[in-house]
Amino acid sequence: MSDDGSDPSNDDGSDSPSNDGQRFDRLPETAADRAVPGRPTREEVLAWWEDRFGIDRSVLEPYTFLEKGAGKVWIYRGEATDPCRIEALGMAFLRTRQEHWKPTTRAVSRFGRHATRNVVELDPAEAARFVAGEDQPIDRWDGDWGYLIAAHELSGDREPIGVGLYLHGELRSRVPKGSRTDVGRLDGEE
Repeated sequence: MSDDGSDPSNDDGSDSPSNDGQRFDRLPETAADRAVPGRPTREEVLAWWEDRFGIDRSVLEPYTFLEKGAGKVWIYRGEATDPCRIEALGMAFLRTRQEHWKPTTRAVSRFGRHATRNVVELDPAEAARFVAGEDQPIDRWDGDWGYLIAAHELSGDREPIGVGLYLHGELRSRVPKGSRTDVGRLDGEE
C-alpha cells in the first residue's frame, strides 16, 4: 500500500497505482499530487461545479471527496480514514470517467439550490413529466447543452428536482427509475 492509499499492484502485473472498486480513496488535491492515472483531483471537482453550475467553492469546501471504483466520486462531510474499506460513505456525488462529467441526482438535490447557471426552470406540468422520468421538448432553453439542473418553484423558492440532459431542444430526464414518481400536476390544478 502506498502513502496515498492506492494499491501499487495491478491485475496486469504492473506497479502503477490503480483504483480498487472495494475501497474509498481520497482525491488528490491537485494534478501534481495524482498517483492513480485518470483519478480526478479535488481542484478539478471544485472547478467543475463552479464552472458548470456557478456553485461557489465555499459551499463544497467543508467536504471530503473520495473515489470508489473508476470515476465514482463520493462526498463526505468530515474526515475518514484513508483508504477506507466500507460499502458506503457519505453520498454518491459525481461520475467522472466518461466523456462528460455527470452529477448525481442526490448531489443536485443537496447542492443545486446554490447554482447560478445551467438551471432550467420547469413549469408545473413540465416538472411532473420530468420527475416521472419522461423526456420532453424544451425549446425556450438558450443556455449550454449537456447536463443541467432541473428546478421547479415550490412555495416561492426555486428547488432542484433532478439532473437533466439537454440536447437538440429536448430535456431528457435522468431521474433514476427507483426515484421516479407520478405527482400529477404540481400546481394543484386538475
